[in-house]
Amino acid sequence: MRKPWDPVAEMQAANRALKRTMQRDLEMMSRRQLLRHGGKLVAGASAASILFKAGIPLHASAQISTPTQAELPQYDSIPENLKGSGEVRVQSWGGAFQDAQREAYFKPFEELSGIKVIESEGPDPSKVKAMVDTGNVEQDIVQMDRAEIILLEKQGDYWEPIDYSLFDTANIDEIHRYKYSVDMLPYSTVIGWRTDVFEEEPKGQADFWNQETFPGPRSTAGGSGGITPYLEFGFLANGTSMDQIYPMDIDKGYEYFSQIKPYVAKFWEAGAQPAQMLTDKEAVMVHSWNGRMHDVQSQGAPVKVQWNEAELATDVWGIPKGAANAENAQKFAAFITLPVSQARLSYLIPYGSVNKASAALMTPEQLEHLPTSPDFLKIQFIRNIDWWVENRDAVVERWNEWILE
Repeated sequence: MRKPWDPVAEMQAANRALKRTMQRDLEMMSRRQLLRHGGKLVAGASAASILFKAGIPLHASAQISTPTQAELPQYDSIPENLKGSGEVRVQSWGGAFQDAQREAYFKPFEELSGIKVIESEGPDPSKVKAMVDTGNVEQDIVQMDRAEIILLEKQGDYWEPIDYSLFDTANIDEIHRYKYSVDMLPYSTVIGWRTDVFEEEPKGQADFWNQETFPGPRSTAGGSGGITPYLEFGFLANGTSMDQIYPMDIDKGYEYFSQIKPYVAKFWEAGAQPAQMLTDKEAVMVHSWNGRMHDVQSQGAPVKVQWNEAELATDVWGIPKGAANAENAQKFAAFITLPVSQARLSYLIPYGSVNKASAALMTPEQLEHLPTSPDFLKIQFIRNIDWWVENRDAVVERWNEWILE
């Protein structure tokens, strides 16, 4: 008998597919870095692991000066209330990204706190639900999208409240502090464009829509493959201010997208596609994740990024209800959001920080490529997770009709 359609499960599966795509993208980036430094891959070791051992940061390049592993920001000490004993079971997304987390703060937390970190891979909200329902909680803290936290929250009591008395809240804005999760990995969707096609720099989303001044094929996200279209960009292009985007009128959003539909060479479904299309000149302007743009820039492609009116999103840590080591999980989450912890991860991968004080620990060159650079934060908007939790299904349903019109 066929199971009834479950929109919550479908959204969760789509989010997991998106995360897997991002991790594969990052692993490809680190492999290319290794090859550019003359290394060889060996069986049983990820590219990122070898890069770390070689002292090469994941987003180093010939054009951009970045520190070696030994030059990462160092911990002088940690607050006494973050120390303890026992263990904490941490679940992240594996691959190059988890290698970066290990070097940035898993190992330092274990050494400085006295709490052993036990790692696993592959967070899955359906598994969290099953573990809590059966009382057999196997993870203490998991990396999720905030939408997944909220979706489970709507179904019952599945998460421990975050104890913000342990955190550096003076430097972590309230928008990054949800009751049942804490933000930990900001990334941006930016405009990428070819400098050999346009002498003038596009200033924002209106120029992405502008075929008179900036003619040529575009690429932006579609509504399939676990991706949702960037309806927000259409509103910005048509005069809506960043602080007035939400709530969005879905039909109006698709009207705006209809304006550029004839010029879109491809609506992308995976993070690697827009950067590759820009590199191959299949598109001359794209919406893309900042990490992918950084990668093609590092390879020497004639590409620049416009951060104005970019979208900032983030991953979070959540603690399943009834976790055996919930207290240690709280300490772990507080530790990895310290300024030094956040700065160390940003040195290793081109994603941002939720702790404002981490910027002082990075060079201008580092900040130039991070979505949470103080200069960039002022000109971006933050993706409204609450709105997308409530409206994602309607947006995707309308997409399936609109794409055939």
